[in-house]
Amino acid sequence: MIVDYRSQTVLLTGAGSGIGAAFARALAARGASLVLVARRADRLESLAGELRRTTGARIETIPADLSDPGAASALRRAVADRGLHVTSLINNAAIGSFTTFAEADPGQLAAEIAIDAAAPVQVTAAFLPQLVSEGNGFVINVAGVTGYLPSPRMAVYSATKAFVLSFTESLWTELRGTGLTVFAVSPGATATAFTDGMGPDAAVLTAGGVRRPEDVVTTALRHLGRRDPGPTVIDGPANRLLVTMSRVMSRRRSAHLMSRIFDPTRVRPTR
Repeated sequence: MIVDYRSQTVLLTGAGSGIGAAFARALAARGASLVLVARRADRLESLAGELRRTTGARIETIPADLSDPGAASALRRAVADRGLHVTSLINNAAIGSFTTFAEADPGQLAAEIAIDAAAPVQVTAAFLPQLVSEGNGFVINVAGVTGYLPSPRMAVYSATKAFVLSFTESLWTELRGTGLTVFAVSPGATATAFTDGMGPDAAVLTAGGVRRPEDVVTTALRHLGRRDPGPTVIDGPANRLLVTMSRVMSRRRSAHLMSRIFDPTRVRPTR
């Protein structure tokens, strides 16, 4: 797909930091106009100011809490009220927790389902008619390697990413021939603030090394630029190898493997 980024207005959720901010910088540098969405208005404004100064791109910011069931409809109204015409969408917003399901806070788990699974569906549904009518943009859903694998201590987060993968693959099939490109990018451990607040046990998530947010974005945009992008792309050779291994294993063996990888005692200091 040959993308004329200068003709694109991209709505980007979870834009305040990490992979979202990296997407924003890469797209603005290519000439795209952006609608940045995140919960924290101060982070959005800081990033928007930076991008306006360094790229001259048109940047709009809309603070929103995507755990609110009415957030997608409110976001569509806010976009219309500003006279914006969104041509592309990146669903990147996500939260997670790292603890056994039995010990997890039910409210936190409900928020994970709302933001990580329900919001991509609702935001896509809110904007899809105009995206299809434009017919030259893209929808990128940020899934994750955990979507391919059982993930002890991240059971609900992992399940939401599996949901996003399945949803995206189905959408990719339905929208073939419309001119709208759809796919999911799946990062593994990435150097972001995602694990902040998850507690010391979450250190095991990055114990095997991390990719940079910019690496994830490069993988996604390179895939977007292919002649016929497939429905999914995995960031990083180690992550691709892990997923490939899981496909030849039984589900039982995959679960045991991930139990060892996510075992916090692997990185706890010995006394």
